[in-house]
Amino acid sequence: MQRIIRALGGFALVSSLAACVPPPSRQIAEPGPAVNPHAAAVHRLEQVDGRIDNMGRHIDARVNQGHYAPPEGAALHRRLDTIRQESRDMAAQHGGGLTGDEQRVLNQELDTASAAINR
Repeated sequence: MQRIIRALGGFALVSSLAACVPPPSRQIAEPGPAVNPHAAAVHRLEQVDGRIDNMGRHIDARVNQGHYAPPEGAALHRRLDTIRQESRDMAAQHGGGLTGDEQRVLNQELDTASAAINR
């Protein structure tokens, strides 16, 4: 009888530990040289756009929480809109995608904007 109780206790312990293991992350690896270069360029643009979208939601949340006034939030949104327009202008020169250097420059601008948002 004690064996059954210990086995059930062990099973419960293993089950609870298994529930604590996080699912595998969904990191998207940078496409390698065998991948279509245009697809890689479009992917870089999508990454920049995704980051801009996330930052916009973060601004909205901070305005709603009262961390700063709506006019200040609007100014930060305009800053993000400017960066998004720059990314679109760059992408238009390369058939809808970004080069690695262009993505790096845009990410540096987004880092600066992020510091202003999170102050």
